Amino acid sequence: MTDIMDSPAVKAAVRSAAAGAGTGTTGAEDARGSADSAARGSANPSQPSAHQPLRAAVVRAAELARAAEERARDKQHAKGKKTARERLDMLFDTGTFEEIGRFQGGNIAAGNAGAAVITGFGLIYGRKVAVYAQDFSVKGGTLGTAEGEKICRLMDMAIDLKVPIVAIVDSGGARIQEGVAALTQYGRIFRKTCEASGFVPQLSLILGPCAGGAVYCPALTDLIIMTRENSNMFVTGPDVVKAATGETISMADLGGGEVHNRVSGVAHYLGEDESDAIDYARTVLAYLPSNAESQPPVYAYAATRAERDTAKRLAQIVPANERQPYDMLDVIRCIVDYGEFVQVQELFGASALVGFACIDGHPVGVVANQPNVRAGILDVDSSEKVARFVRLCDAFNLPVVTLVDVPGYKPGSDQEHAGIIRRGAKVIYAYANAQVPLVTVVLRKAFGGAYIVMGSKAIGADLNFAWPSSQIAVLGAAGAVNIIHRHDLAKAKAAGQDVEALRARYIKEYETSTVNANLSLEIGQIDAMIDPEQTREVIAESLATLATKRRVRRTTKHHGNQPL
Repeated sequence: MTDIMDSPAVKAAVRSAAAGAGTGTTGAEDARGSADSAARGSANPSQPSAHQPLRAAVVRAAELARAAEERARDKQHAKGKKTARERLDMLFDTGTFEEIGRFQGGNIAAGNAGAAVITGFGLIYGRKVAVYAQDFSVKGGTLGTAEGEKICRLMDMAIDLKVPIVAIVDSGGARIQEGVAALTQYGRIFRKTCEASGFVPQLSLILGPCAGGAVYCPALTDLIIMTRENSNMFVTGPDVVKAATGETISMADLGGGEVHNRVSGVAHYLGEDESDAIDYARTVLAYLPSNAESQPPVYAYAATRAERDTAKRLAQIVPANERQPYDMLDVIRCIVDYGEFVQVQELFGASALVGFACIDGHPVGVVANQPNVRAGILDVDSSEKVARFVRLCDAFNLPVVTLVDVPGYKPGSDQEHAGIIRRGAKVIYAYANAQVPLVTVVLRKAFGGAYIVMGSKAIGADLNFAWPSSQIAVLGAAGAVNIIHRHDLAKAKAAGQDVEALRARYIKEYETSTVNANLSLEIGQIDAMIDPEQTREVIAESLATLATKRRVRRTTKHHGNQPL
C-alpha cells in the first residue's frame, strides 16, 4: 500500500511549509503555495500532480503526522522508550509496513492527527503479519471508541487473511472521558482475541503500562513478552492496592517484567530492552505457521561432521548416577539444528524446559525435565508451563519432542494446597488431546504418575524410545524397597542385623528386576532401546515417519471441559 503522505510532492510541500513557518506566512498559505508550486514544477505531464494540484488539506495532514511523530519522540525518548512507529520499524522487515486507517479517529481541520493506536500489516521474514501498536504520546495511549474500532477491524482482517497478530501495548487503559463506551471496546477486543485464539498466532509485547481490564487483552494471547524496565501489568495499581489493603508497593514489584516472568508466570519472555523483546517476537514467529490450517515453515539444513560429532557427546552428558544433576539444555543443544533452542518461560517453573527448535530444518516444540533444578521434578508451576506449551504446539501443527528425566511430583502440603491435582491434570489433558506428532525419549528415569503424563505411549505419544540406562517404574528403587520390604527391614533391625547392607541388597535386586525399561519394552510402551548418540537421528527419522499424521475427530462433542 502506498500512502500519499509518502509521495515526493507531499514531502516537498511539507518541507516548504516548515521552512515558511519562520517567514510570517501561515501554514495553510504556505501549504497552498508549495502545493501549487509542486504541481507547476512537474516535469512529466502524465504525473497526477500535473493535473491535480495537492490540496492544502493533504499537506496539512502530512504536517500533522510529522509533528505528531516529533512530539512522540520527545515524550518517549525522555522515558527511555521508543515511539510506536520506531517499534514497528524494528518489528518488520525493512520498508514492508503498510498502515491502514492512519487518520481514523482524528480531525485534520482541528489539528488532530488520529487515534492513539497504529494498525497495519508488514512482513516478518517475508511472511505477512498484522499489528496494532498503541501510541502513548497520544492521550496516554488510552483506548476509546476510535481505537477499539481500529483494533477490531484489524483483527477481523487478520482472521480473514489468516495471518498472525502482534499487539504492542503501551497504554493508560480505558479512556475515562468516554466511560462505558471505552469498556465496551475492550469487550469487543476480548471476543475477537478469543475468536482468533488457536487459529492464528497472537503475540503481545508489553512495552509500557498495561493496567485494569486492559491486561486481559494480552492474557488471552499465546505469548506475552515484557521488558525489565518500563513494562508493567496489573489489574489494580499500587494506589488502589494501598487504599484497599494498606500495602505500599512499587509498580515494578507489583507487576513488572521480572515479577511476571519469574513469579506469576503471566509472561513468557523477559527482554533486556525493547530491541531484545521485539527480536524475540520475530524469532518466535519464524517457528510458527501463519495459521492453524498451514504447516510451519521449512528451512534448509545440511548436517555436517560437527553436528554428528556433537550428537556423540550425548553419551558423556548424562551421569549414570540418577541422583547426580546435569543441564538438560546441553542435551537439547546436541539434538537440535545448530544447537539453537528458543526457550519459553525460561524463568518460571524452571524444573521443566519448553521451547522451539528445528530438527532437519523442521520446527518442533521441545518439552523436557531439567535435572539441574529440583531434580527435574514436576510441581504446580512446571505442570502449567508444560501443559500450555503443548497446547500451543498442537494448535499450530508443531510436533512435540519430549525428553524425560523425572523422579515424580513434588511432595508437600504446599503443593497439594496449591492444586497440584488440578494443575497436573492439565498436562494430561494437553498430551491426551494433542494430535500433532509426539515423540518421547526417556533419558534416565521416569517414575510414577510423572512418567505417564510426560508424553508416555499410554497417554497418546506416537513413538517412544529409551536409553539403555533408563529406569522406568512406579517408584525409584530406594522408595519401593522401603515400602515392599519394610517388615523385613524392621525384623532385621530388631535382630541386630546390618539393615543398610540388607537395604542395599534389596535395592540392587529391585533395580535388576524392575527398575529398567525391559517391562516397558515387553508390553510395547517403549518402541526401541537406543544409544544416546542415536537420539537425534532417531527423532529425525520418527518425525519423517509421522509427517503425514492427520487430525481425527472421534466424537461430536463441542469441546472438552479442561481442568483450569
